[in-house]
Amino acid sequence: MLTGPVTDPTGSATNLTGSVTDRLAADRYTIDDIPESVARHGGPLDMLPVGSPGKVGVLDLIFARRGDRTELVGHYQKSPLQIMRPLYYDLARPDIPYVILMTAGGGIVQGDRYRFDFTCEADTSVHLTTQAATKIYRMEQDYATQLVTLRAGPGAYLEYLPDPVIPYVDSRFYQRVTLDLDPTASAVTAETVLAGRLAHGERHAYTAYCNDLTAHAPDGRLLFTDSIHLEPGRDPVHGPATFGDHGAMSTFYAMTSAVPATDLADLLHEVATANGDVTAGASVLPNGAGAWVRLLAPESPEITETITRLWTATRHLLTGSPTPDRRRF
Repeated sequence: MLTGPVTDPTGSATNLTGSVTDRLAADRYTIDDIPESVARHGGPLDMLPVGSPGKVGVLDLIFARRGDRTELVGHYQKSPLQIMRPLYYDLARPDIPYVILMTAGGGIVQGDRYRFDFTCEADTSVHLTTQAATKIYRMEQDYATQLVTLRAGPGAYLEYLPDPVIPYVDSRFYQRVTLDLDPTASAVTAETVLAGRLAHGERHAYTAYCNDLTAHAPDGRLLFTDSIHLEPGRDPVHGPATFGDHGAMSTFYAMTSAVPATDLADLLHEVATANGDVTAGASVLPNGAGAWVRLLAPESPEITETITRLWTATRHLLTGSPTPDRRRF
């Protein structure tokens, strides 16, 4: 689907400055400096090679303030990534579009390369979530990657709360999340990974799971970075600094200058430790960027419930508004 910027069927777009971007060019979805634990599995595929139709998913969304609400003004998608129309069902915040990120396939397989770009212009408010958990299927050749870029302009308020990632046996996956934040913007996001298909008795049977999250100021100055690199076959993942005996791990980030970082960290700690089944620790982010909390729990329901409570408390603190029940239809 093509809306907003001028486009052609190849995926090229001409922006307002006249420069042209080919969203389907290999250098747009290829990550050069992939961690060695994932990159060492790279190689040719017996099935469809990297770059083939259906192997490259692209989703590019631009949001802008229009009157009294935020609207989707730029939209490019290439299967298997897609969205339906934004939903405005929040009675307390009718200006916020709720956007469900979807995939036409059942999950991510070897050789897949996904790229998401979400731009929230000045004074916008946006909520992004996924239709379901992201399943990383078994891989015999190569690996899969996902690149997520979030941009929040002056006065913007962005929530990006995807469902958990489930790495299946023998899967290898790398995700890079990059946030570009205006000093007056606020962003709330979380990343959750399970030890595997817990209901099937799989625990850390994947080959490698790596996730790097980095936040920058508009001038390119690094605010903070957080990396989770898990390779069960080489390094233990059951220690106190990783999963321990838990089945789910999540990190919740609240990035803002609207309130003191210490106050925000205290709030996150109070909320996260209210559930006795969840082990959590909270602290301020570097460079006054906000606060964060790491969560460990036996399974995903405890993590999901706690993330929802953290989201609710953070939104109320930053905006004074409650959160609705999120719809998935």
